[in-house]
Amino acid sequence: MKYQFQSNPGELSYRPSLFTDSIKLLVSVNFGVFLLQSLSGSERLFFELFGLVPKQIWSQFMIWQPVTYLFFHGGIWHVLINMFVLWMFGSELERLWGKQHFLKYYFITGIGSGIITTIFSLHSITPVVGASGAVFGVLLAYGLTYPNRIVYLYGIIPIKSILFVIGIGVIAFISSFNGTTQISHITHLAGMAIGYIMLKRRWQWKDIWFSIRKKTLEYQIQREEKKISRRQELEQDINRLLDKINRDGFHSLSEEEEKQLYENSKSLSHHKKKD
Repeated sequence: MKYQFQSNPGELSYRPSLFTDSIKLLVSVNFGVFLLQSLSGSERLFFELFGLVPKQIWSQFMIWQPVTYLFFHGGIWHVLINMFVLWMFGSELERLWGKQHFLKYYFITGIGSGIITTIFSLHSITPVVGASGAVFGVLLAYGLTYPNRIVYLYGIIPIKSILFVIGIGVIAFISSFNGTTQISHITHLAGMAIGYIMLKRRWQWKDIWFSIRKKTLEYQIQREEKKISRRQELEQDINRLLDKINRDGFHSLSEEEEKQLYENSKSLSHHKKKD
């Protein structure tokens, strides 16, 4: 599948020409590992040790595999396509998010898709390798962030990026029921699902935090208004009783008014200390 970008009419066309920091790091490490595994002549051993072999993770406690499988690939086209897609779609996301957040998203979707793949095939001894889980997570993020960007399939067919993402998601879902394929479609689907949850949660937490902050400020304002109103009431009652004392003397106060004067004076003093 070939594709290229074209911005909507009236928009600046985006053509990534330079590697961003995270993309440069990930591409370099992936190609470096691929070169190492190719020159070693021991790819099978590497895949069994560092690829994702579900049964070995829980039976032999190879708990590093959901991380390391991201850096190994099954062939030159496998690594080339993954790194090309990562560069093409991930560059702009990193510029938008920043290096730290992009790497966090990449590894959570990649490692998470590895864990889900393991859960769905606990007894499998077939190694799963490649950064596809994380790359599919990046594809989803791009489609949701820039839904109206145009992708040209095979350099001919124009399609909006969000429709492209939905399409490959549907293909991955349908293909996941095909037990004969050598491609781990469940890993692809899991990467997209985890990416969606992360992006959705981020939006929800932002809204929740805004709502909590708003309610907190409203409560503080209402509380302050009640304190001011209460203090004004106390001052008015005290002034009324003091005016009566100045006019008629202290003995003119009833027992209840004396108690009220004492209690109100005490409360007013307490309010001023708190302020």
